[in-house]
Amino acid sequence: MTTTAPSDVRPDPPQSPDDRSLTAFGYRQELHRSLGRYASFAAGFSFISVLTTVFQFFAFGYAFGGPVFFWTWPAVLTGQLAVAACFAELAARYPISGAIYQWSSRLSNLSFGWFAGWIMVIGQVVVVAAAALALQMVLPAIWSGFQLVGDDPAPTSPDGAANAAVLGVALLVLTTLVNVLDNRVMSVINRIGVTAEIIGAVLIVVLLLTHSERSPGITFHTGAGGSGLLGALMVGSFMAAYVMIGFDSAGEMSEETHNPRRTAPRTILTALGAAGLLGGLIVLGGLLAAPSLTDGRLGVDGLSYVLTSSLGDGVGRALLADVVVAVAVATLAIQTAACRMLFSMARDRQLPFSGRLAKVNPRTGMPSAPALVVGVLAAALLLLNFASPDAFLAIGTTCIVMLYLAYAMVTGPLLVRRLRGQFTADGTDETGAPLFSLGRWGVPVNALALVYGLFMTVNLAWPRATVYDPAGGHWYFRWFTLLFLGITLVAGMAYRVRRTRAAAPEAAAAVPASYA
Repeated sequence: MTTTAPSDVRPDPPQSPDDRSLTAFGYRQELHRSLGRYASFAAGFSFISVLTTVFQFFAFGYAFGGPVFFWTWPAVLTGQLAVAACFAELAARYPISGAIYQWSSRLSNLSFGWFAGWIMVIGQVVVVAAAALALQMVLPAIWSGFQLVGDDPAPTSPDGAANAAVLGVALLVLTTLVNVLDNRVMSVINRIGVTAEIIGAVLIVVLLLTHSERSPGITFHTGAGGSGLLGALMVGSFMAAYVMIGFDSAGEMSEETHNPRRTAPRTILTALGAAGLLGGLIVLGGLLAAPSLTDGRLGVDGLSYVLTSSLGDGVGRALLADVVVAVAVATLAIQTAACRMLFSMARDRQLPFSGRLAKVNPRTGMPSAPALVVGVLAAALLLLNFASPDAFLAIGTTCIVMLYLAYAMVTGPLLVRRLRGQFTADGTDETGAPLFSLGRWGVPVNALALVYGLFMTVNLAWPRATVYDPAGGHWYFRWFTLLFLGITLVAGMAYRVRRTRAAAPEAAAAVPASYA
């Protein structure tokens, strides 16, 4: 007598090599793997979003550094390329969502990696808020009707700060909706937005350089702030430091990328390299084409003033509209990266409400709960702008410090592994080629990445009164970064202690064996 299998019982579909790679780390494929090489590049480039961040912080960099602040760009790019090269090696070996958390955990231990992920995801939430604020730098310059609150559009004014919060919340509603819909929708928007941003950035570079009013020698002149060359460069570097973060997003999207061991390392480096080149040329072009370097407008209105004054209202506003697209796509990409970090940590049951945060909608392939959490928390941060316009800079600097510190919590353990001879170039990618490796340059490049990252973390977090509280009376903004970081660490420690005491056996059982 023979029996037949029930009609509703079907064998599992065969796994692709990418899915089998993920299974080897103790996870099953839940996110939809639909991203190609350009989409992976777009994830990193749109997080960096050179148009968003250069337009957002150009005025600040010039106000403190004068024309010489241009040279902070190649200096920061060099340091971040060293970090990106280390991340490219890790993306080839650990193609898993929640990159910073996953890499740090496997290079050190789960507790250290947890804090790296915790700091990173909180920092990403702050970056989402900071990116959304950038709309204030461009929308009112396109049409005064976008100034919904008061009359002064300058982000350093009370009216401008409040209006920035209103515009930012509206943008967060849209990006949260997209992050709930479908990763294919998110990918299409990212690709279209990045393409538009690259085209716009190239046009801006060409038009600015062809409308130059002075020679590149102006970049060796300091401003009138009286802080000296070193002080100008230290504070002026904030803009470049803020721009060139987020290239690790290509690694964050590894579980949704085809051939991630081969694709992610390349797109991490190309995203940063392309953004670094375009951004540097935009900064240079803005300095050369500005109608005046001494009338004070460049240090207040920034590049929006240069475009509309030098290129005419029509062309200038058309290019600013492209910047609006870049801001929206950047906010979307940063929120997506934060969602993947929350999902990855929750999947290991390392966060409160992990069961809900780790749930993936099988139809859309998106973890919906993290998108809502990130959107709500970022919107709450924007409310600080109603308290004081100084919140704009405090939020921006805080997110950079958080990400730089999280990066150092990866490059530090990686350097220790290298020095102990525990990090090798073994293995092949999906095509059978050797994994990306720095080879004999590994130790010096890794050491540069760590030293640079720690130096910039201290530089950015230093509580300079002239930077963070120029008007006085808001001591909490001067110390905001350190206070926020301290609260983040204390909250993380309190959760870890409580979790360890309450559910140590269950938590230990939930951790994938690949951490051992």
